[in-house]
Amino acid sequence: MSAVSRHYVLAAGGTGGHLIPAFALAVELERRGHHVALVTDERGAKIPGKPAFLPAHVLPAGRMAKNPIAALKALRAIWQGRGMALRLFESFQPSCVIGFGGYPALPALLAAQAAGIPTVIHEQNAVLGRVNRFLAKRVDAIATAYADVDRLDPKLWGKVRLVGNPVRPEVLALRGEPFPEFTEDSLFRVLVTGGSQGASVLSEVVPDGLAMLPPALRHRLQVTQQCRPEDIEAVRARYASHHIPAELGTYFEDMAGRLAEAHLFIGRAGASTIAELTAVGRPAILVPLPIATDDHQAFNTREIVTAGGARAIRQSGFTPKELAKQVQTMALHPQTLCNAAHAAWNCGLPNAVGDLADLVESFGGEPLMDVIRVDTGAKAAHAGSEALARENAQ
Repeated sequence: MSAVSRHYVLAAGGTGGHLIPAFALAVELERRGHHVALVTDERGAKIPGKPAFLPAHVLPAGRMAKNPIAALKALRAIWQGRGMALRLFESFQPSCVIGFGGYPALPALLAAQAAGIPTVIHEQNAVLGRVNRFLAKRVDAIATAYADVDRLDPKLWGKVRLVGNPVRPEVLALRGEPFPEFTEDSLFRVLVTGGSQGASVLSEVVPDGLAMLPPALRHRLQVTQQCRPEDIEAVRARYASHHIPAELGTYFEDMAGRLAEAHLFIGRAGASTIAELTAVGRPAILVPLPIATDDHQAFNTREIVTAGGARAIRQSGFTPKELAKQVQTMALHPQTLCNAAHAAWNCGLPNAVGDLADLVESFGGEPLMDVIRVDTGAKAAHAGSEALARENAQ
């Protein structure tokens, strides 16, 4: 625990991808003796997993659009949110404001910069997001999850810090565990997920693709798959027709335990997903979401694929035949899959939350700990809570 107690504000957009690392940092900063507050939007305030000690302040924030009327409304909301954030800062007096991307983070960061408060942004993906891109020149530090980040001005690499993506403690605890035994006679456990509610393309392709595997693999399959509610019975019938044992659900409570047992993961390439795969060391076949902003999920796969820990298949080419081919390449020989697991593990950055907290603590007073920069050669209390709550309620 730090000897100095400070106040920090975390600002994050209303999706799990932005809020999960924010929650992890909040826990670490609170553990170090600091006071932390969250700024988000109405959707973000409802995301599960928020620590009980963390007050959430809901600010208006508009999403910029090409339509002039919509853009004007967005600017008005951002300005209103900026004013509310300034009033929060007057009483809370944060040493630093940390943004995790998403339009709801923008008003708080703009307010901090207007008030002369140090600012840090954390980018979870391998492409700098639009809000972080807009703020990058103005912030004091840029924390990244990847050594290579697209859409980041090379002139700004001097203030970049590679920290990684924080992952859940129950997942990080698995990093020291060995890869589950995989021999020519053992079960072949496959975990399939497509986000919080599954993905229909996985439900359509994976059962038929696994059915096309050679008997040596197919007869040993044990599948766990997360599906959309409207897809689950059709997927169940498809696995049954192929005589493949499969446990299906719309949500699994103990996802960490299922990841611990898995020999192979098949799913999307979100930042949190890849952070968990590399923290634990699990081989993967990744199908990037084609509509992801700036195609960032495809860029997220770059490091783990290059290292040999995963295969990436574009959704346009994600067919049962292609899936079977890639699974067979990775898993027909046990040592190949074990090697891929080790390659994925080597990509992990298990100290992400601690390194991010060290960076944050270096602002707002005497530095408490040095932080490690990215190798630039490689790439050229809560006193205001009640007042703001009353204002939100009006």
